Amino acid sequence: MSLVVWSSPYYSEQLQGYLLPAVTYNGDTIPHIRLREFPVFPKPKFKDKKTEKFYWRTVRDVKKVYPYVKFVGEEYRRIDAMCDTISDKKEKKRYLKKYEKELLKKYKPIMKTFTLSQGKMMIKLIDRECEKSSYDLIKEFRGGFVAWWWQVFAKMLGADLKDDYDISEKEQDKIIERVILLYEAGAL
Repeated sequence: MSLVVWSSPYYSEQLQGYLLPAVTYNGDTIPHIRLREFPVFPKPKFKDKKTEKFYWRTVRDVKKVYPYVKFVGEEYRRIDAMCDTISDKKEKKRYLKKYEKELLKKYKPIMKTFTLSQGKMMIKLIDRECEKSSYDLIKEFRGGFVAWWWQVFAKMLGADLKDDYDISEKEQDKIIERVILLYEAGAL
């Protein structure tokens, strides 16, 4: 008997079943399927309506902003590596200015649709993704004065660009982390 091994599950009309990758173990042929990791949490128990409302708002906000936060993290690492290769300060500044202009053109309309709570969530999640606060990122790429100005603007709206993400200290950040893990697993 010959064994056909496929690199991915494939439904066959002729066989009316799935052909799967297989391994041989002690003479037995066993289907080999990789299962992804899935976090399991107890059903959330809310102390009061306010906590429940926070949880469901967090679910909504994470679903909307998390893909953009992942993009920010990838771009931060890419741009940071690119800036390390450019030695001339003027050239680096010109490159960053051009890149910022392209990003604003593409993502400004999307960012305008975010609510204030989604903006605050994005600030927290950027800290989680980049391991730097939004204030520090702006300061690194745009300078101290621009970072200060955006911090003043954020404070006027009730946000804080220096807000950090700390699941060991903050109860709300623990809830956010739980929602992120469920979102990444596809459970939300």
